[in-house]
Amino acid sequence: MQYKRADRVADVIQRELADLLQRRIKDPRLHRVTVTGVELSDDLRLAKVFYCFMGESAEQENVARGLERARGFIRRELGKRVYLKFLPELEFRYDPSFEYGAKIERILKELQTDD
Repeated sequence: MQYKRADRVADVIQRELADLLQRRIKDPRLHRVTVTGVELSDDLRLAKVFYCFMGESAEQENVARGLERARGFIRRELGKRVYLKFLPELEFRYDPSFEYGAKIERILKELQTDD
């Protein structure tokens, strides 16, 4: 199976973003953010960065604002680590799949305790 270049670059960007969020970002709103995936356009100009975070769902908007505020710094640091002719624009999107999975797990546990 062959991978497209965009898929390989997206994997590299995901690893580097995860490292940046863990080690370089000082904003306390972003300490529990996990990058769950990156989708890169075929022309490598736009990267949709999917993230989740461990915390209250009420904090979601606060985390989104923190990511938007740090976007320039993150992109600049990413440019130092990933060598591309054009660095993609970053678009952060919340990934609800982990929250959904936790909800399913809670329901299954409730069903087991009812038996």
